[in-house]
Amino acid sequence: MTQPQQAMTAASYRSMGSPAKHTYHDTLIDRLLIGLISRQIARTLGSQTPFKGYVGFVDLSRQIMQGRNALEQQAVVAVVLRSLVPSPVLTAIRTLFTPTRRVCELNAWFATRLFEWLVGPCDLQTVEVKGTTGQSQLQTSGVHIQKCRYLEQSGCVGMCLNLCKLPTQKFFTQDFGIPLTLTPNFEDFSCEMVFGQEPPDFTTEAAYQQGCLSTCTLSATHRPTCPTVRD
Repeated sequence: MTQPQQAMTAASYRSMGSPAKHTYHDTLIDRLLIGLISRQIARTLGSQTPFKGYVGFVDLSRQIMQGRNALEQQAVVAVVLRSLVPSPVLTAIRTLFTPTRRVCELNAWFATRLFEWLVGPCDLQTVEVKGTTGQSQLQTSGVHIQKCRYLEQSGCVGMCLNLCKLPTQKFFTQDFGIPLTLTPNFEDFSCEMVFGQEPPDFTTEAAYQQGCLSTCTLSATHRPTCPTVRD
């Protein structure tokens, strides 16, 4: 592929997602992290992308969806996530740390500083969390993602749910032993993360009933419920 062709293809690809509302100026560390996760996805898929940076990361994410149902897509992401954290580290975290208020608040604090390259600007929030005893308490273990970079770039409900929300919840809740619930807002593309909150049954959530976005390119018709979530 010649450079003009690649540039044209990249421009066309960007237009497939939601209209770009923000211009991100990735730092060197941001670019390294984007490259790291992109390489892990490519290695897991045995595939490559002609695109660079965040656009390439989203393109590889789309490749995860090709020919796979919802559970298979989530399984691929689980493999990628586990490849980023050595098994002994996961075991140590589950063994040494219980999901106390302090631990959940620390996870939320780290999330606001470590994940901005992935999801965009985010802030800490005080949230009400129901514990295992059924009692609720206020703690600063909530993260408000102002406008998710991944959802805005992909423009796809299925990618948000199958490649982010559900596998991330499962990874933290089961592999780290720290419950996490993500609640995306498909109107303004914001998202709420609550560390310490057990994720509910997905079929009871509003996201399960979410229809295709107007920018979706993975479905031939924009359906009242996203076809890639229920297959």
